[in-house]
Amino acid sequence: MKNLLMSISFTPEIATDDYVGFTFFVGCMAMMAASVFFFFSMNSYDRKWRTSLLISGLITFIAAVHYWYMRDYWYANGSSPTFFRYVDWILTVPLMCVEFYLILKVAGAKKSLMWRLIVLSVIMLVTGYFGEAVYRDQAWLWGLISGIAYFIIVYDIWLGKAKKLAEEAGGAVLTAHKTLCWFVLVGWAIYPIGYMAGTPGWYDGIFDGLAMDVVYNIGDAVNKIGFGLVVYNLAVSASEKPASA
Repeated sequence: MKNLLMSISFTPEIATDDYVGFTFFVGCMAMMAASVFFFFSMNSYDRKWRTSLLISGLITFIAAVHYWYMRDYWYANGSSPTFFRYVDWILTVPLMCVEFYLILKVAGAKKSLMWRLIVLSVIMLVTGYFGEAVYRDQAWLWGLISGIAYFIIVYDIWLGKAKKLAEEAGGAVLTAHKTLCWFVLVGWAIYPIGYMAGTPGWYDGIFDGLAMDVVYNIGDAVNKIGFGLVVYNLAVSASEKPASA
């Protein structure tokens, strides 16, 4: 109990040039604010979109809690909280994949699509963790396996079954799907850059001096909040149609 109270009462001092600590703090606050927004928005739109908004809120809430712990870890140790970061990702990234299934249910998406994306995301993350934290001497190999899983996800949503379902749904669903696809293709590309900046391999020298945690923190906030805002915009657009008819 004493340790818990000490942890709660701990208020770290942020140095003016501590950009890593600053992004941990801002990321935590931004994602917590996004969670409140998504949770309070749920009951304002059609029932079929409420689960999607709930998942959006859970993604940012889980991330905000982990960022609170990662922030304290950074201030206490001055090193990257790799373990906490991957715990966060193993919970939130599969949920981001679930969002594709939820918005495509209107076009008849099957649960097999959801589970395929979830499994691929878990493979991507587990192998990434092995390369970054466990088998660093073979980081390039584990990064390659992680990258293959990532590109299969990209193929599935851009060219595979998910794309066909989005085209069948059309309208706001197709627009939302395309936007989420861009988040995965461009936004998620930040993570391999951070991975290469923090691990040894043939890519040594390319990203030397890059603050890996800053890259990850900015990427997390943009991608997770952005995913939720895309879903929110879909709920708004789809719910307005009956009223304007």
